[in-house]
Amino acid sequence: MSTINALAAIPAARDRKLEHIELALEQRMQLENRFFDRYGFVHQALPEIDMDEIDVSVDFLGKPLAAPLLVSCMTGGTGSAAKINQNLAIGAERAGIALGVGSQRKAFEDAETAETFEVRELAPTIPLLGNLGAVQLNYGFGLEECERAVEMINADALALHLNPLQEAIQPEGQCDFGGLLSKIGDLVSGLSVPVVVKEIGCGISGVTARRLVGQGVRIIDSAGLGGTSWARIEAARASDLPIGELFADWGVATPDSIRQLAAIEGVTVIGSGGVRSGVDVAKAIALGSDLVGLAQPFLAAAMESAEAVYQRIQRTVQELKIAMFCVGARNLGELEQVALVEKP
Repeated sequence: MSTINALAAIPAARDRKLEHIELALEQRMQLENRFFDRYGFVHQALPEIDMDEIDVSVDFLGKPLAAPLLVSCMTGGTGSAAKINQNLAIGAERAGIALGVGSQRKAFEDAETAETFEVRELAPTIPLLGNLGAVQLNYGFGLEECERAVEMINADALALHLNPLQEAIQPEGQCDFGGLLSKIGDLVSGLSVPVVVKEIGCGISGVTARRLVGQGVRIIDSAGLGGTSWARIEAARASDLPIGELFADWGVATPDSIRQLAAIEGVTVIGSGGVRSGVDVAKAIALGSDLVGLAQPFLAAAMESAEAVYQRIQRTVQELKIAMFCVGARNLGELEQVALVEKP
């Protein structure tokens, strides 16, 4: 179904979150440029390791993970999102990887939607990230509201997402980003859990990251250019497709963002944005990521079942291990030392 036809099928009363889910699943909302394809590994025909010995475990937020994966923040706040988040939570818990929920702002606007985010009972042992838009700090949110977001889901950290392009195109966009840096710093020093700062598909540059680090931020998610285009999604919702195309490729490509973040000492780097396979995960780690986030592939699986989510995670881990085997990396530390080659 085309974007125009899909929108025509969405009644005016439908909420933003539901539109986001439906549009994010459309292939046209994915960027054609595969930035990870610019890089390749040098194949080792004699890897000198036993594939069964490959260890992809890692610690994150003080908890062990079976693999360096994060189900990136996606949704919540609408009826169908509850089942999606439940499937994601069950699949992530079973596979032993981290999970983030979508923006919890909706739960503050409508308390009845809070239950769509509440998945801790389904994921008792894994790292769980809450989520709010950083711009909300200029629209009435402060430390109290952020603590409530953490308590709502018993989160291990709170992700603050930076999304100026999305807000600028979104029909209901909130565009006062003035003075946010110091407010983020105040939150970092006052919140009971760590703060993760992330983009949502336009990437974070080294310059911006260093400003965040200066405010005490120690975990940064690239969420770079290369996957779902939120410019296209919001432009479709605004019935202004040309502006979505104009800004579809706006941002810092994920591999570039990861490299810039990894160059900053003391930062835990989550590489995300257009990661679609275990080979992409391997490349993201070799570029400097400590953890790798995927969203759209798991969203599609979560529309089906928790089992589909689990199987998609396991497939990604299998692909990662095969890539590691073929470059002779026994663990993630060794994979980080493997050089990538840029393709012509």
